[in-house]
Amino acid sequence: MMPGKVLPAVAGLIAAMLHANAQTSEAAKADLSLQLSNAVRRGDTPGVVAAVVGRDGLIYIGAAGMVNDAIFSIASMTKPVTSVAIMMLVEQGKLKLDDPVSKYLPGFDHPLVITRFNDRDASYETRAATRPITIRHLLTHTSGIAYGFSNPVEHRLTEKTKKNEWELPLLNDPGDKWNYGPSTRLLGMIVEKITGVPLETSFQQHIFQPLGMVDTSYAVPLAKQGRVAAMHQRVNGVVQEQRRGKIPSTPAPPFGGDGGLYSTVADYGRFIQMFLNGGRAGSGAGSVRILSEGSVKAMGENNIGTAFVELQPGADPALTRPFPLGAGRDKFGLGFQITAEDPRKAKFRSPGSMSWAGLFNTEFWIDPVKHIGGIQMMQLLPFYDEGAIRTLRGFEEAVYRNLR
Repeated sequence: MMPGKVLPAVAGLIAAMLHANAQTSEAAKADLSLQLSNAVRRGDTPGVVAAVVGRDGLIYIGAAGMVNDAIFSIASMTKPVTSVAIMMLVEQGKLKLDDPVSKYLPGFDHPLVITRFNDRDASYETRAATRPITIRHLLTHTSGIAYGFSNPVEHRLTEKTKKNEWELPLLNDPGDKWNYGPSTRLLGMIVEKITGVPLETSFQQHIFQPLGMVDTSYAVPLAKQGRVAAMHQRVNGVVQEQRRGKIPSTPAPPFGGDGGLYSTVADYGRFIQMFLNGGRAGSGAGSVRILSEGSVKAMGENNIGTAFVELQPGADPALTRPFPLGAGRDKFGLGFQITAEDPRKAKFRSPGSMSWAGLFNTEFWIDPVKHIGGIQMMQLLPFYDEGAIRTLRGFEEAVYRNLR
């Protein structure tokens, strides 16, 4: 088991975030590390790396069962990166949020909506959608497209037709309901079409390099592959290490806007720091603006109206349990789940916090009220495994306990 390691941070920031004197700060950091080591000891996770980020950088980073600089497959934590790329194009005037998707991608001119579905044979009836799918619908997961692994109807349809989810009729009219799905895959296609370069190139040039995200890519160089965290799965209550598949050593298309990136806790912390700084990478004279403050604000606001984030029941128990936390209450912004008022708010992230996660139980949140972010990464299936969520909430509660 690896002890938690604390990286240097600005003394004033630590004082503000983790109490007023050095002795208490060290006690707070020790408390955070204890949460991680206890999670591994209980068997909630085979290994975890977690961090707390402030506007000036990492306040804390620690690990248990693995090293701090472990490289993770972050799956759907790719989605916020793609969402940032879209917002950059909006700022450049190259697209608009309410543009129809059909303006950029073929096959979306006349979407159909399922009106009747027979689960026995996966037959269905359809009608024309009442409105087109827009860029905003894709960013907010209100396009009517869902993932087969998390939606039973989509699961049956993809199983029967062997088609991609976005090639099938919609589950509802665009804008009416929140369904988690591969909408961000389409956003990635749009980014590539507008920029004329692969996502890997675009992300590296405009996001990762300016932010100093040196370990984030759609591939892991051979020299770094020894740092890639082992994948595990809980089967009948027992955590089993999975055989490692081939990891690409050089980026090769196709690149998915909805998943596929590898990263580290420290790298993703730099991504979060950019949001805490209103769209800037770094601070002072050497800072670089990635997004405008207006775009950052818009991404963290409710963009789904009276709809809300709905519980996704899951259709493949080997991949996921029902998710997410906050279902039935939270809203969704442009690429992020937005935390609603919670009676337990003193224990956890503030209302208005932005968050999302990856299939292998990588999680993050950005708290604009407390001006901090939290990241936790492991490699464990199924998604929303009880032990993984217990590890997340235990760490999060410790973070806010030590912020008071």
